[in-house]
Amino acid sequence: MLSFINSAELFSLILTLATVITGGIFFLDKYRWQPQQEKETGVTDKEQTGWVAQARSMFPVLFAILIIRSFIIEPFQIPSGSMQPTLLPGDFIGVEKFAYGLHDPVFHKTLIPTGKPQRGDITVFIDPENPKIDLIKRIVGLPGDTVIYRDKTLYIKPACNGQKVCPATYEVPKQFVGVTKFTELGTDLDEYKEHLGNVEHHILRDPNLPEMYSRYYQQPGSPVGEWVVPKGHYFAMGDNRDNSLDSRYWGFMPEQNLVGKATFIWISFTFNHNPDSSWPSWLPNGVRFNRIGAIH
Repeated sequence: MLSFINSAELFSLILTLATVITGGIFFLDKYRWQPQQEKETGVTDKEQTGWVAQARSMFPVLFAILIIRSFIIEPFQIPSGSMQPTLLPGDFIGVEKFAYGLHDPVFHKTLIPTGKPQRGDITVFIDPENPKIDLIKRIVGLPGDTVIYRDKTLYIKPACNGQKVCPATYEVPKQFVGVTKFTELGTDLDEYKEHLGNVEHHILRDPNLPEMYSRYYQQPGSPVGEWVVPKGHYFAMGDNRDNSLDSRYWGFMPEQNLVGKATFIWISFTFNHNPDSSWPSWLPNGVRFNRIGAIH
């Protein structure tokens, strides 16, 4: 079972077990062992020492960490450029765990529903193809939507949801911003401002890279580059459109894979080391203070 748990889930499991064990010791000592010792010795308020005292002191800290991490905010690091220009490698983000429901920290079963992903949300979720890792992408298609990506242009036909007149297919509005400093294989990427639902954000496109239709996920009964989002699933894409392995390639993201909604950057590091530098590559060499704040 552990071979199918990613590092974040493994940490959650260990944290939960540690909290349960230290909590058990805390309550056993408080309500059984100490009263029994006081009865036998007649001494009250005796200072505890040893492993029992250590477990008791650890329990409140572990319990607070468990509650915050499981139900409120969990930190994540951006490792790649698939969400550029919105998120950069080295960004450390806060993810709201309660945005899409309160879940138990081990099995991710919904305890209290609090909301559903909206079009344009940036979400963290368990990779449907590799449960050992988490991904971060933007929600493009909701259950029942038809998503079309053709000639590097995004079209959406919203779900009918019982309406007498179903919504028509529309092209997601975008405006060209200009050539950017971002590059891929020596090519300067183009930047566009995109309006996805109520969200205005920026995307990147590679002007020289052709559409990768041969690699797209082929949904049975649908043309290449067109997908109908099943019930209980979502269609997610990276903002760096030509450099993101997303729903276009592996299909749909199940609702139960949701981890939370990315809402803010709490710190952003650079790792721009010179080739001859003796500084370890995994250590940051600068802080991008201008990136700290809400994610747009």
